[in-house]
Amino acid sequence: MDMNKFENIEGGVCAAKGFKASGFYAGIKAYMQTGESAPSVPGKKNDIALMVSDVVCNTAGVYTSNKVKGAPVVVTKRNLAANGGRAKAVIVNSGNANTCNGDGEEKAQAMCDMVAQKLGISSDLVIVASTGVIGQVLPLEPIEKAIDPLFDRLSYTGNVEAATAIMTTDTVKKEYAVRFTAGGRECTIGGMAKGSGMIHPNMATTLNFITTDCAVSSEMLRKALSEVVKVTYNCLSVDGDQSTNDTCMLMSSGLAGNAEIACDGSDFDTFREALYQVMANLTRMLAKDGEGASKLVTCECTGAPNLDTAIIIAKSVIRSPLVKCAMYGADANCGRIMCAMGYAETDCDVTKADVYYISRAGKILVCKDGLGLSFDEDLAKKILTEDEIEIFVDLHMGDSSATAWGCDLTYDYVKINGDYRS
Repeated sequence: MDMNKFENIEGGVCAAKGFKASGFYAGIKAYMQTGESAPSVPGKKNDIALMVSDVVCNTAGVYTSNKVKGAPVVVTKRNLAANGGRAKAVIVNSGNANTCNGDGEEKAQAMCDMVAQKLGISSDLVIVASTGVIGQVLPLEPIEKAIDPLFDRLSYTGNVEAATAIMTTDTVKKEYAVRFTAGGRECTIGGMAKGSGMIHPNMATTLNFITTDCAVSSEMLRKALSEVVKVTYNCLSVDGDQSTNDTCMLMSSGLAGNAEIACDGSDFDTFREALYQVMANLTRMLAKDGEGASKLVTCECTGAPNLDTAIIIAKSVIRSPLVKCAMYGADANCGRIMCAMGYAETDCDVTKADVYYISRAGKILVCKDGLGLSFDEDLAKKILTEDEIEIFVDLHMGDSSATAWGCDLTYDYVKINGDYRS
């Protein structure tokens, strides 16, 4: 699917009809350190976000497969199961993951209750998510004080405030939205994501919230999300560590006015392609903003016998620490690529594989039929010095292809994670 087929528009999670959002500085991390509520200070990064739909939405979600799951994941899954996959609001905080805490579920549920009370709805219509430090108790006091300001700030243009609030070690906010046509009506999908480290998903990645005004049944939302996650978020690796709080939510307000998409067909195909464009671009942003990263590194595996083989090979290359280090040092060592392909858990005849390095500076073949070649080292160095690099692998075994996204591994990654709690 094409990453740029549809018109890219502004607005993030507020681009689709019927969605308001807000963000606020509650001082959660400061409260954890001092036990006192921090005053709202202009210029402080928001650390709590709220998103509310004008109507109850059909909703689908995917989550971490880590055996250790954050309390918000447990509560959100329970809420959606209780009401048949419907939601009206999302509350999410950064600074504390609310994971590995004895009172975690109680506090995650309390966050849902606070929002539900303000809206006059059932608590199971609220989605809750958290990100930040694991294993430290989440204080509710600053969150309670933030609820009224969050509702006061709700706006159809509040996407930036919300996208900023969910950032932790992220250096930039991540938003993307597209416009498309389904059932003769103009529709929109928009999303926001956070994530910089502890990224190696299986089912989802980091925190991701996607909204659409295209009318789609809960069942077809789940189908589209699971299919697109497989070739986007599941093909992302920053450091090989899978988070405990990975959550991806897709909400449909249906306010575009199209006939609800309830089965396979051309409208569903268009919706899925638009969803792919949003999620693929958010995945790319997540990879480029990996903790300490200086380069976006992608691996495109083509010529595979099937999609699963292409995905496994591309992900194996992207997540290899040695490949990441080579990209950081602009070292065109094709042996590291071949090594990562060789231990990938799939049947692959590496004796047929060709490997290229590609960037704005050019393209160079470094491996042919599984064997390293002599090549222009100066050109290779120039190609790998760019801040966006593609490793292109052709297996010559079929017609399937997949792309995986990642980044280089730098000294700064160690610095960030050697002192994360402070």
